Amino acid sequence: MTSTESRRRNLRRLLSPRHVAFVGGEWLAGPIAQCVANGFTGSIWPVSPKHDTIAGIRCFPSIADLPEAPDASFLAVPREATVGVVRALAEKGAGGVVCYAAGFAEVGPQGAALQEMLVAAAGDLALVGPNCYGLLNYVDGVVLFASGPSGARVKRGVAFVGQSGNMALNVTFNERSVPFSYVISSGNQAVLGIEDYLDALVEDPAVSAIALYIEGLADVPAFAQAALRAAARGKPIVALKAGRSELGAQLAMSHTSSLAGDDKLYSALFERVGVVRVNTLPALLETAKLLAVGGPPRGHRLAMFTCSGGDGLMAADRAAEIGLALPSLSDKQVSSLRTQLPAFATISNPLDYNTSLWGRGAELERCFSTVMEGDFDAGMLVVDFPPGDPAGRRDCNISVDALIAACERQGKPAIVASTLAEALPQATRDRMIERGAAPLQGLEDALGAFAAAARMALRHAELKRDPLQAMLPPTAPAKPGRVLLSEWRSKQRLKEFGLPMPGGDLVPAGDAVAAASRIGFPIVAKIGEPAIAHKTEAGAVRLGLGDGAAVGEAVAGMIRSVGRYDAGLKVEKFLIERQVQGAVAELIVGVKRDPQFGLVLVVGAGGVMAELLSDSAVLLLPTGAAEIERAIAGLKVAELIGGFRGKPAGDLAALVDAVMGIAAYAESERDRLVELDVNPLMVLPKGQGVVAADALIVLGGD
Repeated sequence: MTSTESRRRNLRRLLSPRHVAFVGGEWLAGPIAQCVANGFTGSIWPVSPKHDTIAGIRCFPSIADLPEAPDASFLAVPREATVGVVRALAEKGAGGVVCYAAGFAEVGPQGAALQEMLVAAAGDLALVGPNCYGLLNYVDGVVLFASGPSGARVKRGVAFVGQSGNMALNVTFNERSVPFSYVISSGNQAVLGIEDYLDALVEDPAVSAIALYIEGLADVPAFAQAALRAAARGKPIVALKAGRSELGAQLAMSHTSSLAGDDKLYSALFERVGVVRVNTLPALLETAKLLAVGGPPRGHRLAMFTCSGGDGLMAADRAAEIGLALPSLSDKQVSSLRTQLPAFATISNPLDYNTSLWGRGAELERCFSTVMEGDFDAGMLVVDFPPGDPAGRRDCNISVDALIAACERQGKPAIVASTLAEALPQATRDRMIERGAAPLQGLEDALGAFAAAARMALRHAELKRDPLQAMLPPTAPAKPGRVLLSEWRSKQRLKEFGLPMPGGDLVPAGDAVAAASRIGFPIVAKIGEPAIAHKTEAGAVRLGLGDGAAVGEAVAGMIRSVGRYDAGLKVEKFLIERQVQGAVAELIVGVKRDPQFGLVLVVGAGGVMAELLSDSAVLLLPTGAAEIERAIAGLKVAELIGGFRGKPAGDLAALVDAVMGIAAYAESERDRLVELDVNPLMVLPKGQGVVAADALIVLGGD
């Protein structure tokens, strides 16, 4: 058995242990008592040389004295002692260990050195932390946790993994009826990363969905692979990625020595592997609850029911903001509902069934069933329960039961959402969950959860058809040294991969006028060799040259400008090209090498407006034509390509082909490419193609 396989086996032992060792002092009485109170039926072994008993259970003086190797251990000892205890557990053949102590890599070089010693001592142990709160197993009643968590036993539910101990603790305090099967505080991830937990949790039948709080990923390809396995097994993942701002990214680095990375790259990663991304903790909980209880919807077509025009308006506004479909009712449905509702009712989606049917279960069920017979993927009832009003709560529950019955008859998910998070009582939530209906708290989060779950389901369907295309190959660091290719050489390389170029030639200064006459005016003239990365700043480019005299003057002027920019540069050749005219839009297409994510493709508004507009999309390589077209469609500049205000539409098909060619070149140089930039890529009217007006390639190595 390899070391990796052995650690995976040990992680499974840790997650579902037969026996648990608690190593430390009297403070451990709390988690031990919680294990007992939660009904853990395995063996509990306190280990302390200073105490005879802890929490009324006999102590063992050392790890060596334990009756056998524990499947799981919780260490609450100082950081200096942690390394020795971990080594003793590894020698004993233990499964896994939670290291509560802080003061390791998160505090600087000295702590990092101690963490390296800890990793060496662990061997094949499944080590959680250090600098973490611990692990909770709500299925078996296991509490390996530093602080007093809340929560109840479940048979199946959401597994939460978070890089913040306090966040892991806080989610257990939620009053949203999120059924947690596991809560894991991963800490510094010295041995086990989030991808390792995913590997184990995906295989666990007690896990229906996975919720992640991420500050940074150490192994992006491994995470992608684990997420794809989760998608294949029907285990949805919802992620809250912190560190979106520049300050947030800096704090993430100092908090758990995480690799925060560029936030856009995380979004691209999550989109690629079918992970739902949310931006708040309530959204994480509500989305995970929806997926765990009701499962992913078959589509994004939602029917909504309210007994208030205001609720309906808020729902419609929010749905429009997030691109959620609220399809209209059919003529047949409208006709039937006219007979069921009073004349003043507005028959629409959302449907305001108003107070005329309030508290009348059979009539509500008929009304809801009439709607759910249509082409909808789920039904959502918006209702807030009044506090201290038993009759009002009874009538609210009648509406809830009517919706569940109507959706059950049609085989579609039922969702109940309160506009206020606190206005959906626990008794109703628990009763709904027993029937497989999702109780969601907060209208905005409820609609966002459904929209995100529907998008995820669509992406998972795509992944099932071609899972290999989403894999991320490991990318080695670039070779030392940098080689900047000239624009001419860069264009020749890209031309081999199908990227169209303007007609042109690379010539000495004395041949520039003749070359321009041969190519045809108007002309663009640039310094061709040596390579200059920022030609505009160096005065090394001239546009719109209409005759030979203008070309001659431009060449002489550029020689003078480059001399002022860098006296050491000697101009050898000029690039003379036909100026591209009649472009519908200008784009920038670039590739950069990221130490975590590998090769990254950027597509956005180009030309002189590239930095000002900040209109860009990010894709991880390799990618496909469908993903590229979808990315382009999400840009603001897509309106120009589509034909803005009666102007000609751009050649979208040629644009996608060109971007695919750039991506193919980047893949062919995966081991060497540092940076690639095509700006602008001129999009001509439909049927006329695209032209790369400028290009730059930087390769690693000498």
